[in-house]
Amino acid sequence: MTTMASPSHVADFVAHRHTLTGLAYRMLGSRAEAEDVVQDAYLRWHNVDRAAIEEPRGYLATVVTRLCLDRMKSARARREFYVGQWLPEPVVDEAFDDETAGDLAHDITIALMLVLERLSPLERASFLLHDVFGLDFAEVSHALGRSEAACRQLGARAREHIAAGRPRFPTSSEGGRRLAAAFHQAATSGDAQALTEMLSQDVVLYSDGGGKRLAALKPILGREKVLRFLDGVSRKNASLATLKVRDATINGLPGFVLRGEDGAIDTIAFESDDGHITAIYIMRNPDKLRHVRF
Repeated sequence: MTTMASPSHVADFVAHRHTLTGLAYRMLGSRAEAEDVVQDAYLRWHNVDRAAIEEPRGYLATVVTRLCLDRMKSARARREFYVGQWLPEPVVDEAFDDETAGDLAHDITIALMLVLERLSPLERASFLLHDVFGLDFAEVSHALGRSEAACRQLGARAREHIAAGRPRFPTSSEGGRRLAAAFHQAATSGDAQALTEMLSQDVVLYSDGGGKRLAALKPILGREKVLRFLDGVSRKNASLATLKVRDATINGLPGFVLRGEDGAIDTIAFESDDGHITAIYIMRNPDKLRHVRF
């Protein structure tokens, strides 16, 4: 028989809910699935003997991680049949709060999420639990059912991949916002020269339509190819002129939410380095935009 949770029992969970959601999101790449996992964790917390739990944070992180690992088995199978480029579900105009976990705990940029996606589930879990969530390797070992030495090795491999995928000289938030605004102005006015000057030579454009809306099936690499793609999209879609656009922060990056006359939502985010745009991320998959409001 299920018993009512005490107010302190509920408060202990609520105190960690945002960071647990952040952990699950980084594991799964989906805000909706992350929220489902955290709800499942709450149901388990609701029925656990609170007196037997010494440290709620570590216990809940373990529960959430194990739930995520279970989901990742089916998620990886689905990804094998995903149409086109996969991007994480965008987190728009918000951040996961975790004052104790340092700057990395706030880092949910799309570039980082793509790097995490290339890690094995256990590498990802070991890195997030130790480097982001702040558990020691004894606790990570308990959560993953692996030895401490194995978890240290998993975390080390993950850090190597992540370090290689980070920009060395990222543009400041203010500078990134100016670049995003300049991109919008140049794209709207058809100023090809301005676009050329603000894109880095090795810029990459990613777009995710999930097979449900038009999008490039593979990343578009290099300034000239990206410019040709943007020009083609502009020439073939007169409806772009009627798009409503608002500034947004998307996974910590400057960008925009766009709404067409038919109500369809897109997001576009920009990563920049040394004053130039290095990556453009366009989300068009309606399944991943249900929570986004204009």
